[in-house]
Amino acid sequence: MAYNKDNFLKGSLDDFIHYEERSKTLPKTEENQPLPYYEREDYLAAGKLKDKVAIITGGNSGIGRAAAIAFVLEGAKVVIAYHSDTKGAEETQARLEELGGDVMVSKGNIGDAAYCEELVKKTIDRFGKLDIVVNNASMQKPEKSLLDITDESLEKTFQTNIFGMMRLARAALKHLKPGSAIINTTSSTAYEGNDQLIDYSSTKGAIVSFTRSLSMNLAKEGIRVNGVAPGPIWTPLITETFPDESVKTFGKNTPMDRPGQPAELAAAFVFLACNDSSYMTGQVLHLNGGVIING
Repeated sequence: MAYNKDNFLKGSLDDFIHYEERSKTLPKTEENQPLPYYEREDYLAAGKLKDKVAIITGGNSGIGRAAAIAFVLEGAKVVIAYHSDTKGAEETQARLEELGGDVMVSKGNIGDAAYCEELVKKTIDRFGKLDIVVNNASMQKPEKSLLDITDESLEKTFQTNIFGMMRLARAALKHLKPGSAIINTTSSTAYEGNDQLIDYSSTKGAIVSFTRSLSMNLAKEGIRVNGVAPGPIWTPLITETFPDESVKTFGKNTPMDRPGQPAELAAAFVFLACNDSSYMTGQVLHLNGGVIING
């Protein structure tokens, strides 16, 4: 099957099913990096998030961008929070507006408590309410040994991956109401571990515990808190942080024998954000290529 860039970018169902058949090598950008899917043409929106307002951190690329696209297709107004990739944020905003979305973009450090408060305030000022918080922003820095992880790197990873998540949820709680949803992105590394991502995996484990504990705390208020645990997913973070040797075999250790794409996770975020998951809280959805997770 010939590689068709236009179809690949659209993310057709045929492309997903025949991932390896289409090409023996991973499709690449002009910079020779793997090319991710952010949306798929077979997605059928049904207005599940009509008039809802959502904050999505790390929404400028990868999983966050895919979730934002699906949210807009479902009728949500979306606030994209990002830290450094301005070009990615601009591209995401342009695509969301092209799809008819009402979008606001905010740049800042999610690990900073003041920024979290500011982000929520800007959202309320712009849209008048807040219904959904998607805590997706994350960072990782592979190291071969615990001895190689500096205090600076350790603190930055925890500030971004878990402290920022808790601070944003805290800032948002003043505005959330019954029917609202908080969705936290954890990782398969929280359950399996990763010898190259000791600090990152630790933060992802903390996110699982945070999700469960906060869900119990907010259940009586009618606010649901759930998580998504991606396995190996093609995002810019992978090619930016892993060596070429690891990138070449990325995702090959799953039963599906391939990495996932951001667009393949988007519907999970929609499910957890909308009323379809009204009897679900404190749970984590595992989208990991078929790896069995127990516990």
